[in-house]
Amino acid sequence: MFDFTGKTVLVTGGAQGIGKEVVRGVVNGGGHAVILDLNEEKAKATAEELGNCSVYKIDLGDKDNIRAVMAKVLGDFERVDVLINCGGVVSTVPFQEVTDAEWDRTLRINLTGTFTTCSAIYPYFIEKKGGRIVNVSSVAGKIGGGLLGTAAYATSKAGVNGLTKAIAKEGGKYGISCNAVCPSFTVTPMTKALSDDAEKSAKVIGMIPLGRAADPSEPAQMILFFASDAASFVNGEIGDCDGGIVLD
Repeated sequence: MFDFTGKTVLVTGGAQGIGKEVVRGVVNGGGHAVILDLNEEKAKATAEELGNCSVYKIDLGDKDNIRAVMAKVLGDFERVDVLINCGGVVSTVPFQEVTDAEWDRTLRINLTGTFTTCSAIYPYFIEKKGGRIVNVSSVAGKIGGGLLGTAAYATSKAGVNGLTKAIAKEGGKYGISCNAVCPSFTVTPMTKALSDDAEKSAKVIGMIPLGRAADPSEPAQMILFFASDAASFVNGEIGDCDGGIVLD
């Protein structure tokens, strides 16, 4: 649906789930997708399936690794146009059971990992006089969790929303746009535990006015819009693709 002809688009977490559908959209739009994922085997399988992809292994929980991989990617391609941050983890632990380790892991990957990829590409985009960043957040970051992710997850995604706005505000003068997408319950490998629990799944779906979970391709369309030139004057937007949960 969106034109990425001649563009190189980096997608963290692009091996599966929403990230894979984003990669599909980039490739179908004529672009070259660079899959950045910890699961190198699945990333290579996705690249083989979809074509016109490159694969780099990255650990979003290791800031030094992120910066090293990002530096290599930026050196390997003549131009990189878009960064899409789909990679992340979920935390379903109730607040009273959140350990320091669980808190640190969730924020290190979801928030600090997103900060680090954005920070690594920001000077490059300044030098190239522009670029687009899209961060995948969650409705949990707006409503305090309660669907699948709970306290630590909701906090990490609220942080992503604030980071997105800050980058948009400071990067605008350099031609850098930064937007985020907040999906609700989407059927992906990460949400398998919820999908397999019929009682909990029905309860969550009952909170969604459209009365169903999303297919990964659906939030991917909003992500692809923000990543494309069709969103040329959209900056700092936290867009909901949630079936009507948030209604803001």
